[in-house]
Amino acid sequence: MPNDPFYKTAAWRTARAQRLALDRHICTVQGCGHRALVVDHIKPRSLAMRDLRSLCRYHDNQVKEGADGQRRNGGRFTVPGCDANGLPLDPNHPWRRT
Repeated sequence: MPNDPFYKTAAWRTARAQRLALDRHICTVQGCGHRALVVDHIKPRSLAMRDLRSLCRYHDNQVKEGADGQRRNGGRFTVPGCDANGLPLDPNHPWRRT
């Protein structure tokens, strides 16, 4: 979609900058914490903040849409070293201790 004129509009650039600022330029995938460089649409073409999310390149690539319009990985994110809920797999991690 890099050649899509929508992504060159002032409205998109403003919405993108606002979403990144709201998320403090941090990936919104639970357990990630890397720098967000991409703003992803939860709902296609929406400019509403609730329909946008900030992602790092790693997580954007995990769910990027293919030519068929389907998201990779079923639209689900994974974090290395974490389970599907974003909790560390290491049983000695402080979050896992009681």
